[in-house]
Amino acid sequence: MLNSTQVTYITFRAYLDIRMFKYLYFMIILSLYMLIVCSNVLLIVVICMNRSLHEPMYLFLCSLFVNELYGSTGLFPFLLVQILSDIHTVSAPFCFLQIFCVYSYACVEFLNLAVMSYDRYLAICYPLQYNTHMTFNKVIILFVVIWLPPFLVVVGTISLTSSLQLCDNIIDKVYCDNYSIVKLACSDTRVNNIYGLIVSFTMVFCPVILILYTYIKILKVCFSGSKQTRQKAVSTCTPHLASLLNFSFGVCFEVVQSRFNMSKVPSMLRIFLALYFLTCQPLFNPTLYGLKMSKIHHICKSLFVLKCRSSDKCVQLD
Repeated sequence: MLNSTQVTYITFRAYLDIRMFKYLYFMIILSLYMLIVCSNVLLIVVICMNRSLHEPMYLFLCSLFVNELYGSTGLFPFLLVQILSDIHTVSAPFCFLQIFCVYSYACVEFLNLAVMSYDRYLAICYPLQYNTHMTFNKVIILFVVIWLPPFLVVVGTISLTSSLQLCDNIIDKVYCDNYSIVKLACSDTRVNNIYGLIVSFTMVFCPVILILYTYIKILKVCFSGSKQTRQKAVSTCTPHLASLLNFSFGVCFEVVQSRFNMSKVPSMLRIFLALYFLTCQPLFNPTLYGLKMSKIHHICKSLFVLKCRSSDKCVQLD
């Protein structure tokens, strides 16, 4: 029987035989990653450089974009290396590092969305008291709430998983995930399962419940308020709800795939569902918020117009 000290590497069985098309897939994944990096960095720079956007709502949005960069960087470079490789293996320490990145990314995403919904709840339901409630110190505390707990709980997850005795080192995935490693264990995993349920409740279900509660309150105010109030609520809340639904569905796909036998599902569909929340969300958020948030949209538009004018002047000078 193999134990955790003897398992020095993890093998991925889900990679298909794509020898003829590996460079094509490599270019597609690389292009997608570059698009994610450029779009998120652009919006981070826009928010940081424009004083008119130095408001809690946009600062929390900036935190969301930073998390998209963090999560995609934990996956895409790894995928690019694996696509070009003939042997799909990775060292056990790197595998745990990737689990840390992916899981902390997911937890930060849910908490960030919950804090953003709380911010919109205060702005729409208590507009006159908003500045009193959302002080600079409170914003700092909320940033700590978004980022610190996920890192702490995922460290606990990694500690429990790395101490397990493993019978095998092959997982049916294209990247490392915690539950796939736990399923390889020969030893008792009840502590891991209980801890996983606690983490899921605190990091996923509690934020989702808070988001649903705040939006029920917001909807009540919208229906009882003026047309202007309804328009403001819709313009600021629609991207947030769309982002939450997109990410929640992606996480649900991954959880279902990890917990149940999906051998009858086509391999390409399984890979797509496994990668959905890690690939679509980092591209979905900057696109959605860049188009729907009027202030960000106008600033980005003015930047591109200014760049086009300057390039035209350069052409004329030449």
